[in-house]
Amino acid sequence: MRRTQLLEATRRSIVANGLAKTTLATVSTEAGLSQGVAVFYFKSKTGLLTETLRDQYQRYDQNWKKALADAGDDHLDQVIAMIKADFAPEICNPDSLALWFAFWGEEKFTPQYAAISSEFDMSHREVMRTICTVLAAEEHDLDGDDVSNWIENVSDGYWQKLHLQPESTDPDLATAATLRLLSQLLPKFASKILE
Repeated sequence: MRRTQLLEATRRSIVANGLAKTTLATVSTEAGLSQGVAVFYFKSKTGLLTETLRDQYQRYDQNWKKALADAGDDHLDQVIAMIKADFAPEICNPDSLALWFAFWGEEKFTPQYAAISSEFDMSHREVMRTICTVLAAEEHDLDGDDVSNWIENVSDGYWQKLHLQPESTDPDLATAATLRLLSQLLPKFASKILE
């Protein structure tokens, strides 16, 4: 329970103070616990931040995997579910986006962050690529890798826009736009995608 309490406090501290100004002291104060408790569970600030990123990815992972399982065996339903999962309120909200971008901005300088991102992103990317490859086989001259990359890049672009210019769009519009892209890439399935 205290570990979870500290991870939640770390999230709040990063959103309020940024990654650089988040310390064991700010987290402990936010959690209402002593710094000693934070050190006991995470050893250091780096350990605490690394586990916060891992926990954030685990939440993301659980979200899209549940959406995928709920979609059933139809590949088109699966890709639609994965797109919608990327913009679900529990994943795509101002605090969550602030957290993602804080960590991604530091990946170049913190190998632990890059390793965690790579591990989780690879899993998501591989599933999306596999699904898109099956769907692309229904269209002539279309590559599944391209389709999955285009979807991923559009989703990433909307996440950035939602983070930096939230007044210009919202998750529902981002979802709809990404689905319109998918309908253009897979015209055979357009009516189902856009229903």
